[in-house]
Amino acid sequence: MARRSAPATLRVAVDTGGTFTDCVWTGNGKVRILKVFSTPADPSQAILEALKKIGVSKDLVLLHGTTVGTNTLLQRKGARVALVTTAGFEDAIEIGRQARPKLYDFFFERVEPLVPAGLRFGVNERTDSSGTVLQAPAGLGELARRIGSTHAEAIALCLLFSFANPENERIVGAALEKLGVPISVSHEILPEFREYERTSTVVVNAYLQPVMQRYLQNLEAKAKQSADAASRATKIFVMQSSGGITALDSAARQPVRTVLSGPAGGVVGAAAMARRSGFERIISFDMGGTSTDVSLVDREARTSGQSEVAGLPVGVPVLDIHTVGAGGGSIARFDAAGALRVGPESAGADPGPISYGKGLQPTVTDVNLLLGRLQPDRFLGGEFTLDLQRTRRVVEEWLKQNKSSLTAEQFAAGVIRVVNATMEKAIRVVSIERGYDTRDFTLVAFGGAGGLHACELARALSIPRVIVPALPGALSAFGILVSDVVKDYSRTVLWRVAAEIPSRRLQHEFDQLQRQAEHDFEAEAWSGKIQFQKTVDVRYRGQGYELNVPYSPELLTAFHKEHARRYGYSHPDREAELVTLRLRGTLPSPQTQLSLATTERRSRAKPERAKVFFDGKLLSAAVYARSELTAGKKQKGPAVVTEYSATTVVPPGIRFGVDKAGNLIIKL
Repeated sequence: MARRSAPATLRVAVDTGGTFTDCVWTGNGKVRILKVFSTPADPSQAILEALKKIGVSKDLVLLHGTTVGTNTLLQRKGARVALVTTAGFEDAIEIGRQARPKLYDFFFERVEPLVPAGLRFGVNERTDSSGTVLQAPAGLGELARRIGSTHAEAIALCLLFSFANPENERIVGAALEKLGVPISVSHEILPEFREYERTSTVVVNAYLQPVMQRYLQNLEAKAKQSADAASRATKIFVMQSSGGITALDSAARQPVRTVLSGPAGGVVGAAAMARRSGFERIISFDMGGTSTDVSLVDREARTSGQSEVAGLPVGVPVLDIHTVGAGGGSIARFDAAGALRVGPESAGADPGPISYGKGLQPTVTDVNLLLGRLQPDRFLGGEFTLDLQRTRRVVEEWLKQNKSSLTAEQFAAGVIRVVNATMEKAIRVVSIERGYDTRDFTLVAFGGAGGLHACELARALSIPRVIVPALPGALSAFGILVSDVVKDYSRTVLWRVAAEIPSRRLQHEFDQLQRQAEHDFEAEAWSGKIQFQKTVDVRYRGQGYELNVPYSPELLTAFHKEHARRYGYSHPDREAELVTLRLRGTLPSPQTQLSLATTERRSRAKPERAKVFFDGKLLSAAVYARSELTAGKKQKGPAVVTEYSATTVVPPGIRFGVDKAGNLIIKL
């Protein structure tokens, strides 16, 4: 990735979260970290504040993981979008799949489409499933006039079977360019079949495009203004949901590829750190201030071609991440029946948890403090002190107001059990429910709150060990720092195969995708040897969904084997279909081997001790600063391990220690 920048360059990776904005960079041969409170109204403000504290004295490369796209979708604050599609298919985006996510819920409310009926327009044109143009587009002048009168801020263009032949879509797109608004075109963003998912993806892109363009241009302008004052150059790159970075202009054109930007960095960072300790089969567990993201990595991080964000289908490659509303800032409450609930609502950065000094509703962070799992004077390396007395007083008053007879400690223990149940279910979704045995994996816990809950979750799921990487509270930012440059391409073909795969036709299609990739890398001025990964979505004829399999002469054998692993059976004699061809182009980052084990170790004759609740019992636990742990030396719980970005809790009787890679290894 460094191929594009001058040698004297400072690379800063930034992950913007709901509560904190994390920065990771290298200086004097060490990896450094800074956490500042996020500024939700304008995320760029926190970034600029962080850069000021870092003190940038060189040319700057800013690698950014952003939540702007996700938050725009969740809050429904995107652009006014006009949808243009083949006449007769204007309502496909609303009809969808007619799926009923909650079969017996009479009060279930479906997610409204991003484009209302009055902004959907049909074009008289037709291309058939083989790619033959049956009717050229007509009435484009009138179409442009009608769209112009709606004051649309963006246009989503998605014509029937444009993935097979984009000619008609190009003609319509050219006619609409004179309106001067951003146009998202389906054959450029997602040239794949499934009309509803393709249309939804293009609409999401159009919905985000003006918002992301304004945000990224604003960030670039402010960063350059700051840099110009010191005669420095600034370049900004953005993390994609697929696990690689891309140029700012590319992210502004296709923001749909950035909707899970930050969590993707966490998966990349977790896999990189676990690999250095010799573990390639992991479950990443990222518990931040607002949410928890989990993902299973079986030797390599895999992407999914179909995912859902804010209830909306998105068909671009996204790392297979499952998210639940459970974080350190998740608010606890009693429902109408008196049952204890935790999340998904979060206290965020403002007002934050009670212990931060302003919040008035109990959160997961507050109950961890009440149970002794968080040490008040060791939060953020002692730079920020948690207010234990205020937390206890406000929680007890809150319990009285809710007419609860629970003590503060009983309530706190209940909150921990509830939030752990939510996160345990999330881990089951990506592992057990997909045919994996959790006993074969290692739980990699990170995020500011991950280490507080990891051991209990690992025990509940029979996971044999937990890894807490160095700098766990900023591992997503570290993952962004070491991420490769990545571009993904795809094309639906729908070829039936029996005994032999059409190798020559497949190679021809992959060659076309590869030429497009090489052109795009060159257009963005990247240089170096691009690594290509070819995969194919395969299914048995008659099935509705596919499995993604690496392309090789043994493609069908690999598909049968994967089908048996995933579903418990296979049909080697049954006709299969090659559905979608996928190509990933990667330029490796020179920072891939960047080490986090650079902190100088210091030891004490005796660790401090503190009273901590474990399973309802108040025990005396050793309190270590992580820098006091010597590589290779084993310790035994109960213990609390503190550091600048996070805290780790080790239950009684559990052995733990730091290895040569700088990872904290806990064996259950």
